[in-house]
Amino acid sequence: MRMHVPSMVPVGSARTREDTGQPPENSLGEFLRTRRSRLAPTDVGLGTGGPRRRVDGLRRQEVAVLAHVSADYYSRLEQGRERHPSPRIAESLTQALCLGPDGRSHLFRLAGLNPNLRPDTARGQVHPALLHILDASHQAAAYVLSPCFDILAANAPARVLLSPFVGSEQNLLRILFTHPRARSYFPEWPVAAAGSLHTLRLNAARLPRDADIVDLVTGLSAGSADFVRGWEEGAAIGLDRAYRSVVHPAAGHIELSYRVLDVAAVPGQHLLVGVPAPGSRSAEAFTYLAAVGGQQP
Repeated sequence: MRMHVPSMVPVGSARTREDTGQPPENSLGEFLRTRRSRLAPTDVGLGTGGPRRRVDGLRRQEVAVLAHVSADYYSRLEQGRERHPSPRIAESLTQALCLGPDGRSHLFRLAGLNPNLRPDTARGQVHPALLHILDASHQAAAYVLSPCFDILAANAPARVLLSPFVGSEQNLLRILFTHPRARSYFPEWPVAAAGSLHTLRLNAARLPRDADIVDLVTGLSAGSADFVRGWEEGAAIGLDRAYRSVVHPAAGHIELSYRVLDVAAVPGQHLLVGVPAPGSRSAEAFTYLAAVGGQQP
């Protein structure tokens, strides 16, 4: 099934060449290509089997695999058709290319990022205003989502509530569309899926060059027919309905009323705060989960 995502297609370099008559500067791509050529497969734990290599260094596909990005996206980085990788991808490239502190700083600067940013600590990406609310929400499940629905931070009740999933997977869209338990855990799965896709579509329009969103859409389009159908249908249900009802394996059915907060300084970053009705069965189940630490029977 063909998917059309006009707002997420990066602006090509051909227009720049036509307008200026000169090829655009591609310092980031040249740096990546140079570092790739200096690495042997054995340097990164890859075998030496297979056909003889015509050139020294790693192949683009190998760097893409090591950095957990698509081969097409990595090629765009080297070719200068994509110049703004996210902090997470920049950190992954640092690891894939075995860069030291100086090399990492140089890569981040070429990508237009602050070298002091540490995206491997997801909490460090969260705006302080959202962290303050999250840490103060002891009687609620609260977590901060990135524009591509990565869980950047979560308080203890939220970690317990999502314990059947979070650990091996930190992205709520991948949980919804690829995890085998998703439909039984979210009894309102169609509503949860539609609301999440609507918000992702808004984030993609606001952040058309966000590599994490592009990679998420590309990966889910290849692995989930439900995602493709929902993305193309363009449902318009807000995020505040996405995770209202869950069935936790240790505590049963839990209903939560959610509020969604964001700040202008971090477009696309949301704080979700869910609370059960006072005195309800859901409140009792919520308290039980917090007490037992989300252990499953």
